[in-house]
Amino acid sequence: MSRTDDARDLTTDSVPVTVLDGGLSTALEALGADLGSELWTARLLADAPHLVAAAHRAYFDAGAQVAIAASYQASVPGLVAAGLDEREAARLIASSVSVAREVRDEVAASTGREGLLVAASVGPYGAVLADGSEYRGRYGLTARELRDFHAPRLELLASASPDLFAVETIPDVDEARVLVELLDEIGVPAWFTYSVADDRTNAGQPLTEAYDALAGSTSLVAAGVNCSRPEHVLGAVEAAVRATGLPAVAYPNKGGSWDAATRTWEGPSGFDLGLVDAWVGAGARWVGGCCGTGPADIAGLAAALAD
Repeated sequence: MSRTDDARDLTTDSVPVTVLDGGLSTALEALGADLGSELWTARLLADAPHLVAAAHRAYFDAGAQVAIAASYQASVPGLVAAGLDEREAARLIASSVSVAREVRDEVAASTGREGLLVAASVGPYGAVLADGSEYRGRYGLTARELRDFHAPRLELLASASPDLFAVETIPDVDEARVLVELLDEIGVPAWFTYSVADDRTNAGQPLTEAYDALAGSTSLVAAGVNCSRPEHVLGAVEAAVRATGLPAVAYPNKGGSWDAATRTWEGPSGFDLGLVDAWVGAGARWVGGCCGTGPADIAGLAAALAD
């Protein structure tokens, strides 16, 4: 079987919901990491990979079955701009997967847990800008420019042999179309999640249009929503399942709004586990948390799903 076939087997309705991890930055900050640079968690791949490993371990210990690697905001151009040469930048991006894999293997060996996965995070172009653009989309780039940005990073991450890609926080259908084409060419299984607000992407497109752009992909194993308010998840899950026929993936943030100037989340927050049953009932088979959720939240989620 191919890796795509293996991942598809993990998303059938006949198996329990797979528990994802929570916000990597949230766990890292709890460990004392400084995430003030424009490289965000990617900086720690060079400066403190042991903290990245500790964050992954904390989520596995909390009951997560998937570790999402610290590659969301990592790109060769971004790392070169921060002072690295291209070779070292490429090595660091691949190391995001190897760090997570090493932790996964250690946890599996020490606990006997099976089926633990590592997902290579693929964030939107806007994440590299570090100005909040990933919550707006509409970058003013052509499809060719977006392809030229994403293709080398996808190839680098694929070379590190993740179990799958986590294509996440995509705000814009135009970028989604480029990414799906690339994913199908590369052939690594992937889930695909938009950032949404009510019944539209964060770039303002209807969810029906957004998920229609994913339909028919040969690489996707799940489609859904992440880094959006918990109360906006259900509609996105329903739209994703209806358009693609795939299991849904849902991992919202803890609420609030991202302030790009202060690089902090502001406003009221909370992750009501009472919402999760409806997501699962609507077809979510991969469930976790994003920004603001930590290991304690994932432990509560894992316990709720086990019940």
